[in-house]
Parts: sequence; C-alpha cells; structure tokens
Amino acid sequence: MTNLSDERDDVLAAQPRAVRVGMVDDHQSPVWGIERILERQDDLDLIGSAATVNELLEQTSALDVVILDLRLNDGTTPRENVNRLAELGIVTVVYTSGEHPDLLRSAARAGALGVVLKSASEDEILAAIRAAGSGEEILTVEWAAAIDGDPNLDAVDLSPQLQRVLTLYASGGTSISVGNELGVAPDTVNEYLKRIRQKYADAGRPTRTKLDLFKRAVEDGWLPMPNRGQE
Repeated sequence: MTNLSDERDDVLAAQPRAVRVGMVDDHQSPVWGIERILERQDDLDLIGSAATVNELLEQTSALDVVILDLRLNDGTTPRENVNRLAELGIVTVVYTSGEHPDLLRSAARAGALGVVLKSASEDEILAAIRAAGSGEEILTVEWAAAIDGDPNLDAVDLSPQLQRVLTLYASGGTSISVGNELGVAPDTVNEYLKRIRQKYADAGRPTRTKLDLFKRAVEDGWLPMPNRGQE
C-alpha cells in the first residue's frame, strides 16, 4: 500500500526549484521595483540584495542569477563583478539605464548573459531573468549594440600580469612604482608596457600616451569609469 506522505514528497521533489535571484544596486528604488515584480512569481525568488557584489556574497552565495547595476560607487568594474560571480557559478543580468555603452561592452566581454533596461516592462524583465536562470543568452537590441556596435573596440586579451601592469600604470603609477608593487625591475615593467601597446596597436586601438592607456583600460573594463568631473 502506497504511503500518502511518500507520494506527496515525490510530487514536491519533482517540482522545479525556484530560480534564486540576487540584486546589486547602490540605489534602493530599483531594488524595491524588482522586489515588487518578483514577489508574485512562484518560480523566481529574490533572496538577497546589496550595494556591492561583495556585500551580496557575504549574505549568500546560493544564487542562480544576479541582477547587476553597471556603475557602482565602490569603484568596481562590470568585468570584475561578472567574473567574480561567474567563479561561483552565478550568471549575471545587467540592469541599467543604458547610457554607458563602454560599460555594457565590458560586461558583455566578461560573459554576462544580457542586458535589461530599467525602463523595460515587467514582462521583459521577468522573461530576461527566467532566460538567464535557464542559462540562455538574453537577446535584445541593447545587448547586440553593446557587443557589435563599435568595430573600433576589438577586444584585447591581456594576461593577468599585463592587466595588473596596465591598471597600475594607467592609474598614475610609474615604471618604478609599478615594479615595486609587482616585485619586478622597472625595465621589466617597460617591457610589459611595450607588449600592451603592441596588442592594442594590433587591434587598431593605438596607445601612444599614458592617457590613451587609461582610456583603453576603462573601455575594456580593467579600470572603473571616472565619475563626472574627474579627468
């Protein structure tokens, strides 16, 4: 004779688990909006929100999808935030007003699944989160534009060491200070910088000056976009 309790447990086990959603935005009103949209959805569960990725992960890393604002006040870049989440098996949906195409391209290169504008309808937002929860890319006009819209921004692949040299030097460091930071000689730093400049030149994105290096580092997400009023 079949136990009714066992049957009920089998039915519950067969039901798909709700997608576990987290949100990172340093303004509270977008979070409230997403909370309102998701509270009526049985298959989507908003289980945490924070102003930074690190703060969210301190709450929980048991997440399937993170809705990520691109421009955060902690100075992190979209690339490093998407990569940080990806290391934990968490996919990212960019949630933005869309006025920073360079940041969108950075997120796209890092592997975010797509972008949803903050002006999108509830149905569009829900469809995007559900698609991401299934591991599907979110195909929108904005995402296509972010990936393909600027043929001059061909991605440049830098090793972790070259990334570090670029960010330190472009942030105002010298060959000596960068060498001290990395434990290498200044001549080695200069050799690294030659390799970086050559890689950008090969991609059709010359870096003749230190300012050029700073711009490339921002474009490719190695450095955060400066705040308004900042050079």
